[in-house]
Amino acid sequence: MEIALLRIDDRLVHGQVVIGWIPHLKAQVVVVACDAAAADPTQTMLMEMAMPDGVSLLVLPVDQAAARLLDPNDARRALVLVPGPREALRLLEGGLVCAAVNVGGLHYTAGRVQLGKAIFLDDQDREALSAISRRGAALEGRALPADQALDIVELLGGLS
Repeated sequence: MEIALLRIDDRLVHGQVVIGWIPHLKAQVVVVACDAAAADPTQTMLMEMAMPDGVSLLVLPVDQAAARLLDPNDARRALVLVPGPREALRLLEGGLVCAAVNVGGLHYTAGRVQLGKAIFLDDQDREALSAISRRGAALEGRALPADQALDIVELLGGLS
């Protein structure tokens, strides 16, 4: 598949993705790489219902998603969604290559510190983002395509 965007967003498929990102990217398939969602038929069904006409949805465990995304026989343009930085890192460790990773939404839970409007991180998130950055991928924070992109590495003080 051709990876149009790898997006970290704990809500996975929702309005910003369906109305904003899919048309902007001209995505033909949305790949949700999430172990929990892949194991939940109800969540998968709800995401399928949200897909625009002509856009396919694959909901796969992270390891299976990495293999599927690397399939040279599938030339579709893909928007890849993961619920957090650790899943994005697992995809990259599985062989996926992305010049940039979009951090779209990581919402507040106990122990997380606010970085941007809808970006809250804990120590494990920071470590995963640091590892992604070391792999050469730019980290941009923005909710919608028209938003000004935030440099996540700069906001985190360069990451270590």
